[in-house]
Amino acid sequence: MKDKIRNFSIISHVDHGKSTLADRMLEITKTVEGRKMKEQVLDSMDLERERGITIKMTPARMNFLCRDDGLEYMLNLIDTPGHIDFSYEVSRALRAVEGSLLLVDSTQGIQAQTLTTLWDALDAKLEIIPVLTKIDSPQSRVEEVSSEIIDLIGCEKGEINLTSGKTGEGVEDLLDVIIKRVPPPGLGDEKGFRSLVFDFEYSNHRGVVVYVRVFDGEVKKGDTVSLHAGKVSFKALEVGVFSPQRIPTRSLKAGEIGYIVTGIKEPNIASVGDTLSSKERSEDPLSGYKTPQPIVWASLYPEGQDEFTALKYGLERLKLSDSSISFEEESSQAFGKGFRCGFLGMLHMEIITERVKREFGVSLVVTMPSVEYEVLNSSGEKEKIYASYLFPDDRKDITVYEPWVEIRIITPADYIGTVMSLLYEHEAVIGSSETVGKDRTSLSAEMPLRELMRNFFDKMKSATSGFASISYETKDMRMADVVRLDIIIADEVMPVFSRVVSRRNAQSEAKRMVEKLHSLIPRQLFAAKIQAKAFGRILSSKTVPALRKDVTAKLYGGDITRKMKLREKQKEGKKRMKGRGRVSVPHDVFIKMTQDE
Repeated sequence: MKDKIRNFSIISHVDHGKSTLADRMLEITKTVEGRKMKEQVLDSMDLERERGITIKMTPARMNFLCRDDGLEYMLNLIDTPGHIDFSYEVSRALRAVEGSLLLVDSTQGIQAQTLTTLWDALDAKLEIIPVLTKIDSPQSRVEEVSSEIIDLIGCEKGEINLTSGKTGEGVEDLLDVIIKRVPPPGLGDEKGFRSLVFDFEYSNHRGVVVYVRVFDGEVKKGDTVSLHAGKVSFKALEVGVFSPQRIPTRSLKAGEIGYIVTGIKEPNIASVGDTLSSKERSEDPLSGYKTPQPIVWASLYPEGQDEFTALKYGLERLKLSDSSISFEEESSQAFGKGFRCGFLGMLHMEIITERVKREFGVSLVVTMPSVEYEVLNSSGEKEKIYASYLFPDDRKDITVYEPWVEIRIITPADYIGTVMSLLYEHEAVIGSSETVGKDRTSLSAEMPLRELMRNFFDKMKSATSGFASISYETKDMRMADVVRLDIIIADEVMPVFSRVVSRRNAQSEAKRMVEKLHSLIPRQLFAAKIQAKAFGRILSSKTVPALRKDVTAKLYGGDITRKMKLREKQKEGKKRMKGRGRVSVPHDVFIKMTQDE
């Protein structure tokens, strides 16, 4: 039976036609009935359909009659996310298969994120099958993009499969190639059941449902199994396969991909990369498991404090199906009670916040994201700082370390000068470069993660007219030359506006923030000074003038001294108010400032 199984995934850049190709495969193999076919069958979330990206990986089992030998084969496809934020989940899914399709859009060519996932697939020693899609498009550049693929992986031109997910051209031939080139699963052993958890989801009624690739043995409904990292045992309430909907089966055997219903309704139990095994294999986990570490931190607050409970409930529910989210309760003078949350990246943060809004109806205020800093004092004690307002003030007796990332940019050669200038602006260290195809360049660089989050992606898209693609991976912690920038309004420090900035950019950042606040804060009954402070001194200052009531409007006629007395009285009152008055900052000002970058 094992020699009739083929497990594979698809590697591609966002919007290169991966979901459309999967649709045609499901249609040709009659896995999904024609009347039930729709675009992006494997993308079940509304958010995935709207954005045209895969967020949640989805497996699908297909049966296909090979035209070469006339035998029926079982094809297990795992449709994985393409964005770099989900690289750990993708790397685990790649460990669950023996082959992968390198899918490249023939109108765009190889992109940076494609390369990142390709390296993971090569590290996993997968069979790589190159595929060109969208060959029916008038903008298709088959010859040129084929040359890029040949240079990248060293294949022959005849090994590149030409397909169109839209029309279905070449897809049936591709299925034959998958059977021919992707090796069947290894034999495994019969010492006991052992499998890799490559994804999971949560059901209100049945608890956590884990997606597994079985490497050894067999599991049946009612068997007692245990999660190695989760340190919990349970009875399998149901086992089954994806077609692509869940279909219960009698058992799952070595080489197969399917699901197991656990009945567990607690967070932090299931996690991607964990080993699920029988009792006799509980001390023999599969290699490579690690806990995903958040690299971006932001605070989430409900717009109204009456929604705090709903926000807490929403985050707890999402954590049941995404163990990479971390959060803890905190409070803010400006926003009230909320949660400090850790995410795998900027897109991950965007997806989670959007799901909280949609699925749980909570209106959110999201603070400016920050990174984790390590602060080492003179006595050798190390402290981790996740929030900008907790960062120590400018001191000489501390050493600060911050995370760096390695980025790869693929851009048309005409934009190299603009890209270099943008990299310099964001404190990047330029690395190597190489030509990709006829007129594109692949450029590598290293930069602080802090700078990558400073609107770098949008600036790059604008600078290159949308033609550049970017991927990144975290590297190490390096010494940082940064300082905390505080905003003071009417002599009161506003922690929500504090941020950690590069020393060289502190002056310009201080001026920008002060001017922005000056344009947003409404006038008060007294003059309110807005200041930006760093290095123990004020770097920028601007005053919002007081609202002035015409106290002489009720007077008519009489001596001028009467008006002068009233104006002096008003002046004295404003002086007293300035000494003890507080500026009322409207809620929408906080929102606009936290969204501004």
